Amino acid sequence: MDERGWEECDFIFVSGDAYVDHPSFAAALLCRMLEAEGFRVGIIAQPDWKNPSSYTVLGRPRLAFLAGAGNMDSMVAHYTASKRIRSDDAYSPDGKSGYRPDRAILVYVQGIRQAYKDTAVIIGGIEASLRRFAHYDYWSDTIRRSILLDSKADILVYGMGEKPLLNITRRLKAGESIGSIRDERGTCVRVHGKENAGSPILLPAYQTVKENDPSSLRAYAEHFMIQKQNADPLSAKTLAEENDGDRWVIQNPPALPLSTEELDKLYELPFTRKAHPMYKNGIPALKEVSFSLVSSRGCFGGCSFCAITNHQGRAVTGRSKESLLREARTLVNHEDFKGYIHDVGGPSANFFRPACELQKKGGFCAERECLYPTACPKLKADHGQYLQTLKALREIQGIKKVFIRSGIRFDFILFHRKHGNEFLQTLCKHHVSGQLKVAPEHISAAVLDVMGKCAHFCYEQFRKDYAAINKQLGLKQYLLPYFISSHPGASFREAQELSKYLKKTGFVPEQTQDFYPTPATMSTVMYRTGLDPRTMQPVYVAKGEKERRKQKDLITKKT
Repeated sequence: MDERGWEECDFIFVSGDAYVDHPSFAAALLCRMLEAEGFRVGIIAQPDWKNPSSYTVLGRPRLAFLAGAGNMDSMVAHYTASKRIRSDDAYSPDGKSGYRPDRAILVYVQGIRQAYKDTAVIIGGIEASLRRFAHYDYWSDTIRRSILLDSKADILVYGMGEKPLLNITRRLKAGESIGSIRDERGTCVRVHGKENAGSPILLPAYQTVKENDPSSLRAYAEHFMIQKQNADPLSAKTLAEENDGDRWVIQNPPALPLSTEELDKLYELPFTRKAHPMYKNGIPALKEVSFSLVSSRGCFGGCSFCAITNHQGRAVTGRSKESLLREARTLVNHEDFKGYIHDVGGPSANFFRPACELQKKGGFCAERECLYPTACPKLKADHGQYLQTLKALREIQGIKKVFIRSGIRFDFILFHRKHGNEFLQTLCKHHVSGQLKVAPEHISAAVLDVMGKCAHFCYEQFRKDYAAINKQLGLKQYLLPYFISSHPGASFREAQELSKYLKKTGFVPEQTQDFYPTPATMSTVMYRTGLDPRTMQPVYVAKGEKERRKQKDLITKKT
């Protein structure tokens, strides 16, 4: 601040991650955006939450504090699916755990308020976004109220926050008070009294969904489905949830996704792609993405266990080829670049463009999925532009290899036979480093249906195609499939079915994850209620450490 001649910052971002100036890290992305807007922005990365003075190192911000738990939910960062404490944290110095607190948003806002009682506080990021309403908390096995109420922050920005945050900061700069900003898309606010809630769609009240009786469990499943049906930016209505004490959480409709031009501009900001020099040994999470290119946002895959659609949204926006090439050329000139681009992708690498004409406008269907239970007739399964971009990247002088590591939707490849084999051939020939990670998740028809995944024959066909193309190319490259044990719908019988399949194919999976009930996913609602929210029909749920461990051990052949 002294070097820049600043007496104060306009905004100060308190982050649960170590500070890395890379577009894959939320604090860097948002603060570079605000800097480009002309704001003076400071970052307090991983403050010592036990010391109130750690929030005062940059003084009081002129307009507001921003607080986020980091790229990962703080509870997921700290605990395994079996609720054991992790010893590592890839987003912290030396990869060590302990640099952020449990329920980081709550702790950070409390610390900010202790240091500066009346300052404005805006919360956002994955932890805040997925806890914006009453939500099941796996670690306490309870329904917790909205994090906006528990933290007492002024505004919660949900989803991808660039547009809402930019609009809020502009309004604050223009002289509006934080308390008067109540109508911004992509935000949740709290009000006192039903008369101040307007005329929204009402969710079942927190008092109703927090209990364990059958009617409360059904109400919680309905609570989730109302949110899901109002997630489309083009058609969503304002939602409201009543809490005890006549307190209401109001969710404004989702923000429209960024356009291609806006994404291009955002990702071409002047990131150094380095960790702050105060970290002597760097930050492990940076190593995986330091020379990666984010090519798209959003995912229309519709997997029940995934929170991406609830956070990034289902509408896919891709960056332009020209922007990606410009960014790639800056990598070539980076002092640490060795010629290898780690990834060109997004939540699903080959979801590079909108799925249909509606998505081109920023929306999607509220009543059906793009790929489940079968591909929508309006789906445009096209890899053409992605292939063109990959080819252009490979031809840049100074680039030796371009890898794809962010995940491939093999069912999407099968749906697009015109470019499907061409894409798979290109993938095998140029973009795989010996192993390709894919996610069939399970082989049981009943479990895959609950997961919202394609039938098992899709994976089998892809596995045959992948082997045939690698044989044709004379390459020894392998598939590394990822499976989930103890997902709702999976009993010991389904685990045995998967185990027999793995034995038959001679594969010992290293990538098996015990189902983790994280906030705001459909699978977590199933875990809590024993109901499929889409049909309200009962779903088998494996609960208790003993049964969950048996399923995982059976799949990994430990028993």
